[in-house]
Amino acid sequence: MANATGTTLSTQFGATSTTDDVLSGINLRGKRILVTGVSAGLGVETARSLAAHGASVVGAARDLAKAETATAEVRKAAAANGGSLELVELDLALLASVRKCADQLLQKGEPFDVVIANAGVMATPFICTIDHFEMQFGTNHLGHFLFVNRIAPLIRNGGRLINLSSAGHRFSNVDLDDPNFERTPYDPFIAYGRSKTANILFAVAFDQRHRERGVRAAAVHPGVIHTELGRHVDPTAIANMIKQMNDQLVAEGKGPFEWKTIPQGAATSVWAGVVAPASEIGGRYCENCHVGAIVPDGAQITGASEGVRAYALDPQGAEALWKKSEEMVGESFPR
Repeated sequence: MANATGTTLSTQFGATSTTDDVLSGINLRGKRILVTGVSAGLGVETARSLAAHGASVVGAARDLAKAETATAEVRKAAAANGGSLELVELDLALLASVRKCADQLLQKGEPFDVVIANAGVMATPFICTIDHFEMQFGTNHLGHFLFVNRIAPLIRNGGRLINLSSAGHRFSNVDLDDPNFERTPYDPFIAYGRSKTANILFAVAFDQRHRERGVRAAAVHPGVIHTELGRHVDPTAIANMIKQMNDQLVAEGKGPFEWKTIPQGAATSVWAGVVAPASEIGGRYCENCHVGAIVPDGAQITGASEGVRAYALDPQGAEALWKKSEEMVGESFPR
């Protein structure tokens, strides 16, 4: 396994590995990396770990004042290790903001080695964006779809796109006939599942379109972590889900469920972004710092299990989603 300095790593990483474990001994000076969602949680830790190893990080956030406060430690880590942090305003739920941010980056013309599409929302009440998209699909998928495709010319040959997905993709495949729940009863976790499946399918299609110039794309599941992402979820519902997972683990003869820390949660993002071989992660779904196994769509899979549903990696599904996404954002991105 080759790292950013070209040396070989013998360390095997897993569920408990942290960002510092994954990046140990790696020098990222000269690398420019964009991370969305740097105002809290995984985005802040992802930016901190990369800047602490010398990377020039561009952090995108909807609320710049909140991001400025949240990234104070990122700036300290950057200053101490030759890295840097620049913040840009990006509201993924508003296409006008997405286009404005992308245009500003294109005008500057400074390339990126890695783009980490980290921002997102989870299990929100039913609400639509200003552009009339269901909030989770609009923010988690369509906002990133438009943003990443617009700045794709800035991704250097040999670069990478890392989309934050979730084991929650198992809740549902995408529904391209009714993406905004106009005819389907709204369920916050089904909507979340659709958006997280879309994140994986987008990585699959983007990887197909850009691999000829060495740009590879992957989706990652960070694990189950206490962050602001869960602010819309009833604590009782979370407790019931954890109990169900523990019952399943006991039945499988395994130990109890354990929450990941934020540094453990961000580890797979940085592993896939700058540590793992591009050929290993391209077009794939990663979790616990390794490539996830494909679970057939009809096979049983528990909440505590690893694995990615086959529908989330289906090339035809990825192409259909791409076409539908172009229609929805009113912009096309041909091969």
